[in-house]
Amino acid sequence: MAETSTVARPYAKAAFEYARDQQALEAWSGQLATVAQVVSNTEFKAKVVGNPKLSQEQKIELLLDVCGELDESLCNFLRTVGSHGRLAALSAIAEQFDALRAQEEKRVDVTIVSAFDLDAAQQDKLATALKKRLNREISITTQVDRALMGGAILRAGDTVIDGSVRGRLNRLRDALSA
Repeated sequence: MAETSTVARPYAKAAFEYARDQQALEAWSGQLATVAQVVSNTEFKAKVVGNPKLSQEQKIELLLDVCGELDESLCNFLRTVGSHGRLAALSAIAEQFDALRAQEEKRVDVTIVSAFDLDAAQQDKLATALKKRLNREISITTQVDRALMGGAILRAGDTVIDGSVRGRLNRLRDALSA
């Protein structure tokens, strides 16, 4: 069976292109997130998505009933996804849709893991520096990991900047043992 992200890619791209052309990226993103949340629910997954007694049409209609008010074009998209037996991939589709949207809107989510809590001024300084370096709008999420001993690790998509004391010590150990 194909990997979920591989299966999701063409659906996410098609949904993104349609939503972009309709100038409805935000609406589709929110509604896809709702659908993905429903499909990833363990109980729904077991009773509906993984139920071999239900036809694909019944699964789709149950999903649409649970999700409530959805845009008609999104309902049609979900019917297409479901008719191909890909309801289980909806979480990955929503994730890839959001990645395409972020790329289109030139923004990136950055996770900063630091040894200590960052105050607002430190976050603003980091956001400004990252905005300049990545040439994108920055949305910051912070986490605290005391095991870093000091410094911080920044993750922005595929880019990782390790400025932690633990990371420096590991690099020094590797250099000395080589």
